[in-house]
Amino acid sequence: MIAKTGKTVPHAAFPDDDGSADPNLAAALSAYESGEGGPADVLAALAGGRVLVPVVAAADAGESEPEPEADGVDDVPHHQTNMATASTIGRDGRRGLLAFTSVDSMRRWNPDARPVPVPTRAAAEAALADGADALVIDLAGPVLFSVDAAGLRALASGWRVSGAL
Repeated sequence: MIAKTGKTVPHAAFPDDDGSADPNLAAALSAYESGEGGPADVLAALAGGRVLVPVVAAADAGESEPEPEADGVDDVPHHQTNMATASTIGRDGRRGLLAFTSVDSMRRWNPDARPVPVPTRAAAEAALADGADALVIDLAGPVLFSVDAAGLRALASGWRVSGAL
């Protein structure tokens, strides 16, 4: 039986997305890594595209372990979990929201993470709203790239390159 709630399921933002990296973004990251391209080229490739934000299970911070019953078995779960986005703290103390170019790059970092495809602009907006200092792209490779605060603000504002570079 299907209940009608009056609510509709939103359309997927990227219905044909197969989880692969955008070829233009992959090329910009490769050029950046080899020194043949710069950060502006990567930002230009990110603008207007999508990234995969990882969602992972996270235990509730305030939950305590229940005491076992007399028979050594307890009937309640040991902890509650929520789904959360992931961030990292750099050596310099700055925090970055994680994002990935492909499912493969996300799996290198955490095979249990669930990929959520979002426009890069939305990921940048979320990072800023969460107080992050960066958007960290492909933490486990193939090419690690960090979008700094100025780049975050540009991407969040909808900045895009106009014309040829």
